[in-house]
Amino acid sequence: MIRILLAEDEEAMRTYLARALQNAGYDVVSVDRGTEALPLLQTQHFDLLLSDIVMPEMDGIELAQRCAEISPATKVMFITGFAAVTLKANREAPQAKVLSKPFHLRDLVLEVERIFGNATQAQI
Repeated sequence: MIRILLAEDEEAMRTYLARALQNAGYDVVSVDRGTEALPLLQTQHFDLLLSDIVMPEMDGIELAQRCAEISPATKVMFITGFAAVTLKANREAPQAKVLSKPFHLRDLVLEVERIFGNATQAQI
């Protein structure tokens, strides 16, 4: 089963995204900040880091850079509601997919499926 580490500081969004990904068949661990995600990346295996970019303490870009050092096989996808931040993410982490808010849950699940090359028939 594909394991996803979700880092999102907004509680309602974190719950919403985690539930949608779990319903699509993914194992999801969610945290509310990058500094909480780092120890998990060091001690557990995750196939995907799904991170908001704008978060307190450590932004998603720094988290992705640290993830690349700690767990280079972990793929990265960003979610953000800020267009200017998307440009920075594309520049500093060009291998990462960026999904801009607002997006439909189906779009999120489809992007995750594309990353892993599978076509789960998720009901959302």
